[in-house]
Amino acid sequence: MRSFTIALVQSDLKWEDPVANRQMFREKVLSVRERIDMFLFPEMFTTGFSMEPERLYEEKEGPTSRFLRELAREAGAAIGGSYIVREEGHFFNRFLWVNPEGEEHTYDKRHLFQMGGEDRHYTPGKKRVTFQWRGVRIRPFICYDLRFPVWIRTRNDADLLLFVANWPAARSSVWTTLLKARALENQVYVAGVNRTGTDGRDISYNGHSLILSPRGGTLASLPPGEEGILVATLDLDELEEFRKKFPVHLDADDFELKL
Repeated sequence: MRSFTIALVQSDLKWEDPVANRQMFREKVLSVRERIDMFLFPEMFTTGFSMEPERLYEEKEGPTSRFLRELAREAGAAIGGSYIVREEGHFFNRFLWVNPEGEEHTYDKRHLFQMGGEDRHYTPGKKRVTFQWRGVRIRPFICYDLRFPVWIRTRNDADLLLFVANWPAARSSVWTTLLKARALENQVYVAGVNRTGTDGRDISYNGHSLILSPRGGTLASLPPGEEGILVATLDLDELEEFRKKFPVHLDADDFELKL
């Protein structure tokens, strides 16, 4: 069986405290004894969902990028999560993925959450990103992107969709429903990691991180509100066989994204 094991780190975050959060995630990752191909951290895992990029930003080459590279080498696994980056005078909510060999991929959040003021502080991304790791075609997204299926749509050109989030507890049912929809309509594995706790703006989060099959079934989940590490092994042979038996992508509509 061709397989891929993913671990989602569902955790509370120290508000706007990158040093404490990096140390906390390091300890959690290194506590895992089983073989993991990839760890996934929540959105803005170093700060929480902050609208203070002018104060909290890092340059492209900064402490968090160095931290992820070092931790990936130490853990022998790829690691991904988003944080605040400044580049060419603009602030981005940027997903950074690194593997133990030092390969890196980035994705800038496309859909900025205007109800929370994100669009007033950050610049939206302009491209989708797909990369391969250990035989899996991976495409990352960030939180609010989940609501926009046209942006996420695949046509048998990705195997695993990643969603890193700070998704409020008040809309938890929306989070789980949309994750399942994205898995079903795209015939892909879906991993959605969300934080727990209450942030500095008094917004509560209950996690509800999920790993879903291409049929929409739950492969693994954590109890809402609890911190923990969620692990599941994805069967790539089963995914390929399902797509052969039920090739929905062959009947998908053509479209062109205008950015």
